[in-house]
Amino acid sequence: MIAPGAWLGLLGGGQLGRMFSMAAQSMGYRVMVVDPGAHSPAGDVADACLRADYLDDAALARLARDCAAVTTEFENVPAEALRRLAQSCFVSPAADSVAIAQDRIREKEFLAGVVGVGPYAIIRAQHDLEGNLDASLLPGILKRSRFGYDGKGQVRVASAAQAQAAFRAMGGEPCVLERMLAFEHEISVIVARSDAGECIAYPVAENIHAGGILDLSIIPGRLSARLASQAQEATRAIAERLGYVGVLCVEFFVLEGRLLANEIAPRPHNSGHYSIDACVTSQFEQQARILARLPLGAPSLHCAAVMVNLLGETWAPGEPRWEKLLAHPRAKLHLYGKREARPGRKMGHFTVLGESVEGALEQALRLRGALPHQP
Repeated sequence: MIAPGAWLGLLGGGQLGRMFSMAAQSMGYRVMVVDPGAHSPAGDVADACLRADYLDDAALARLARDCAAVTTEFENVPAEALRRLAQSCFVSPAADSVAIAQDRIREKEFLAGVVGVGPYAIIRAQHDLEGNLDASLLPGILKRSRFGYDGKGQVRVASAAQAQAAFRAMGGEPCVLERMLAFEHEISVIVARSDAGECIAYPVAENIHAGGILDLSIIPGRLSARLASQAQEATRAIAERLGYVGVLCVEFFVLEGRLLANEIAPRPHNSGHYSIDACVTSQFEQQARILARLPLGAPSLHCAAVMVNLLGETWAPGEPRWEKLLAHPRAKLHLYGKREARPGRKMGHFTVLGESVEGALEQALRLRGALPHQP
């Protein structure tokens, strides 16, 4: 166990790191953030913030010297930084686990060996999109193998010619072409797994996206108990196969009553933000517990919840007044402290708690509709 008062390190300064920092600090830990930005959501609340690249020698040496353990807040932190830190302190998640999730090709191949995935093809060169292309993959989505998130680095294509043009526009980098599926639901499951192998699963979240960005999450998701249990077990199996230590999210499609794994996120996840207000133990507290080698907390729900993302569009022409939203006694507002609002940028979220999923969803949609420039 790492006792309260110790320093915990964090690579990445975004909103996930902000919420982790707050959870760790509430348990008595000090947090040191490394982020290259001048201002960051996590850096603004952390006990110390090093403005540096994630592979900066001096920053990594400071983390290794001062921190008892180090974690990450987004999956594109260089795996090499984690490997170097692991020589001196406890690192969660491990570099090898993160490296799989950083590469869609490796990720698809890994998931296909554990659970089902949708039809896909690996595209490494232009000729892969020519004569031998499986026509059943169209219409599809061409996704850059690395550094894509929230709809970035991916293009919908309806023909081989469109796929070839999209591949050229991405600079000819390796990609995955996925068939577009007429799925019934998109869901996600978050698990927390300790270095002792203890693994707990959160309730299944039903997710609705807009423009490739998560719009809202409904918890518990509106699917059968059988499928919900299968999704939780599949996520546990993925974490165990990876030898994963930390908080992990797996996204699934539900198609004709079966589950198809879509993506892995080796960190807390947007669809788990509801856990701050609706669960006994939030995903961020679990992350801090795992890093400090403490027992895991209960993931159980207090009540139904609906989480709504707040994007930069809501701020045009200025920051909204939040009175109408907060007038609802079971609405919880979380703003991330970002200094510039841009379209598509996640600026915050709110969660509505309710006695039923239907009631919470109705209230969440009504409150969202009262905000400017929301869908």
